[in-house]
Amino acid sequence: MIRLRSIPLIAVLAAAAPGPILAQEEIGARYAQVEFGGRLHSQLATSSADGGKSTDFFTRRARLTIDVRVSPLLDGRVQPDFGDGKLELKDAYFRLNFDRGFRLSAGQFKRAFDIFELDSSTDVVVVERTGRIDGLGECGGVGGVCSLSRFTEKLAYSDRDIGVKIDGSLGERLGYQATLTNGTGTGGADENSGKSLAARLSVRLADDMWLSGNVARHDFVAADGGTETATALGGDLEIGRFREGTHLQIGVVSGENWRLGDSTPGGIPGFLTAQAIVSRYFVWQGNGWEGVEPMARVSWGDPDRGADEDAGLLLTPGVFLYVKGKNRIGANLDVYRSGSGETEFSFKLQTYLYY
Repeated sequence: MIRLRSIPLIAVLAAAAPGPILAQEEIGARYAQVEFGGRLHSQLATSSADGGKSTDFFTRRARLTIDVRVSPLLDGRVQPDFGDGKLELKDAYFRLNFDRGFRLSAGQFKRAFDIFELDSSTDVVVVERTGRIDGLGECGGVGGVCSLSRFTEKLAYSDRDIGVKIDGSLGERLGYQATLTNGTGTGGADENSGKSLAARLSVRLADDMWLSGNVARHDFVAADGGTETATALGGDLEIGRFREGTHLQIGVVSGENWRLGDSTPGGIPGFLTAQAIVSRYFVWQGNGWEGVEPMARVSWGDPDRGADEDAGLLLTPGVFLYVKGKNRIGANLDVYRSGSGETEFSFKLQTYLYY
């Protein structure tokens, strides 16, 4: 039995150990096979915004992933994160694999919503999904920059939560997932009796081409203490795969910006956001490198469709250098132009260790 207070030591030993231990290690424990892995992401970020840190070094993620397999029917995962100098539990679930077409999970996991949040941080080619710029917090309701992931995360339509999940693949062309959760995110008790729902359906149009639709209904505590709900709808198209030539992801989300509701008479204002990320992976053999991948992102968001000059545009050029597999170095330049016409930027350099 591994006690929580011993996990930091295990994480340090796993990251520091030489040779084969850097690969995922599998051991037997009681009635299960346990596999250890993890990731370490270290970042340098700059900011041009007033009040932001001009330069900042920090540990973005330091996760130990513990995958447990009891039988073909039962498996699970526990994933603590020591990033930003604090302990936070990410994935933590019990899963029953009844069939390829039906799996049932209970615990903590990502809500079944947009592709940009569901993809792993070990794969994505943006250093920060939200394009955050330290010291900049002007996007209506959600703060920060008006990017797609900023809306879905801060309005709790995506990211992790606690509850139950079903997912599966129906044949070769159809996949689905749905989550029923507390709505309060990770690590905390539910703040009301309501529950949040998210669902996603994906159809394979051709080899390496998927079209998906998603819906979420989030419950929240209103200013008067009662429970209210907000809804979001979205869709995305993916062409290609990570680290295999050209890869394109396009998504759009529209919904209710409930964090602006108290300040807007006549109901909850609507938001609209869209994003595209394109990259091209090139094999680059020699001097210990495995590949290079230039990328670009365009993300636009309007926090209140009934107001003028409050939308924002985020542009992100960048490049990733690959040592082996998911071990890489990435650089992004996030350039944000607000509806008022002001422009701020942030250069980010991040190392990715995957073991």
